[in-house]
Amino acid sequence: MTDAPTEPDPAPESPPSVPAPGHFLPGGDGESGPAQEAASRPVRRPQPMGLSKAKPISAGEPTQRKGAPLPTEAGQTGFGAPPPAPLPGAPSTPLTGARQRGGSRPVGWNSPSSRRAPQFSDPAPGGPARRLPKPVVITGAVAGIVALAGAALLGYRAMDTFDTVASPLSKPSVKQTEPLPAPPQPTVTVTVQPVPDAVRVKQNGLYKAGKVAAVNCAEPKVKPTTEAAALRFYQALLPCLNRAWAPLVRKAGYEFRPPKLQLYAKGQTSCLGEPADSAFYCGDGEIITMRGDQDSKFFRQNPEAGRARAMDTLSHEYAHHVQLLTNILISSRSREGWAKTEAAKLEENRRMELQASCLGAAWLGANKTALGLTGERLRLWEWQTKHTGDEYDPKKKRDHGSRKNMWLWAGTAFKTANPASCNTFVAPPAKVS
Repeated sequence: MTDAPTEPDPAPESPPSVPAPGHFLPGGDGESGPAQEAASRPVRRPQPMGLSKAKPISAGEPTQRKGAPLPTEAGQTGFGAPPPAPLPGAPSTPLTGARQRGGSRPVGWNSPSSRRAPQFSDPAPGGPARRLPKPVVITGAVAGIVALAGAALLGYRAMDTFDTVASPLSKPSVKQTEPLPAPPQPTVTVTVQPVPDAVRVKQNGLYKAGKVAAVNCAEPKVKPTTEAAALRFYQALLPCLNRAWAPLVRKAGYEFRPPKLQLYAKGQTSCLGEPADSAFYCGDGEIITMRGDQDSKFFRQNPEAGRARAMDTLSHEYAHHVQLLTNILISSRSREGWAKTEAAKLEENRRMELQASCLGAAWLGANKTALGLTGERLRLWEWQTKHTGDEYDPKKKRDHGSRKNMWLWAGTAFKTANPASCNTFVAPPAKVS
């Protein structure tokens, strides 16, 4: 919103010696009449709100104007007209910064200049600019492009071969020199269901492996009259046992390993920490321990009976090794450990011991001719087997089976030479008592 137009304020009176602003009479003394004052007085435009009224300007101060004055009649001077001619006798002052004199230029508050160059600037020295031929310009441009391309190539090579080790603060190169390794394949864990102990002892592959082979081992010529001689006697029979049982163990689906052999040392205990009253087998280390002292003494008393007894004892302990290789021994020990009563524990142990005597007899029957187990020696072996059992144990411990059942299993296997005849774990309790 703006104020309504008002009448212009009367011009302030000036001292007689100073002309009124904007009013000069050529050759006059600066005074004017009422007509001239009315014609030369500028018309005020409406002012925006908030601005104070115009204040009188003292004589001799330049006037600050915010807008262009209205045009005056021709021949009269005013704020929008060219400056008047100098007074007579006034010196002529040239315009500074230009070589052109005279003539006023149309510049004012609201009149834009038509010049494009700086006002009153001197012309460029040396005349107009020289133009190069077009072939020269094209050749120069091509040369510049080639130079830029070469510089870019050199810079790329320099960055590619830059030593990041010598300059650790530089950005490492991402150039791939070798293919990345393939991601590892996920590990698939296959859980194998364990074979129950009952299945292992009752349905073992050893029962289906076939007969024990005759390996035609000749009877050792060594006479076991001493412990050292007894050890040589055992060592002569051990390879025959290995050759006969290895094919059956592998055919049953198990790995074969020959056992170790050693003599009993005085004061030595069995695997269970008990006194070693006779030969024994230890699964830890897979070692057969023979009582050379007892066998040599018995041989000296009766050579034929001594040989039969030594061969029978060694074949029985070796059968425990076969049980270990086919996992029958470990499963039988597990079943014994889970038994709830002492009677059940003893029965399980009798099944395991009776089977060992049966398997040993199968090997003796398959190789009876080569071992000389015929005639009187065979009769002595049968008598020993029929009189071996828990009845002859001074402690009366029922852990190996009665002499009746000992002959039941051993006598049958000697004739068949087949481990299938030795599945004591499916027999009724009466046959393993």
